[in-house]
Amino acid sequence: MGHTPYGYIIENGQAVIDEKAVVQIKDLFKAYLSGLSLTDASKKAGINRYHATIARMLTDKRYLGDNFYPQIISEDILILAEAEKLRRAQMLGRIRDLEVRKPVLSTLRFTSPKPERLHDDPFKQAEYAYSFIESEVITGGE
Repeated sequence: MGHTPYGYIIENGQAVIDEKAVVQIKDLFKAYLSGLSLTDASKKAGINRYHATIARMLTDKRYLGDNFYPQIISEDILILAEAEKLRRAQMLGRIRDLEVRKPVLSTLRFTSPKPERLHDDPFKQAEYAYSFIESEVITGGE
């Protein structure tokens, strides 16, 4: 099992809710959705974590609950947080439509004359035969 998410502790092999952390997580979501930045929302919630960790927490589906983790937040809140993160990223120009480039298709053409000598050793024969191979790259449908 990987890292235990913030808000849970493991007791007797089961994930249980850390009541103090749950209040902080709910405060984090509330503060972020009210318009605070990731840093300010985490400070207001009393969670001292890196910026990237806070960003991941706002999209962590384990908080919805599953067979191992009990539910901490509702699906509606998680969807709102994901949408808000996307909205802010687009507003700041962090998400751009990528320019679609037409792929350049290259074709390779190989030529080789028939070997004149035959060797008893198959490795020597292969080396000899491969030494005659010439390749040519054909681009743009030429």
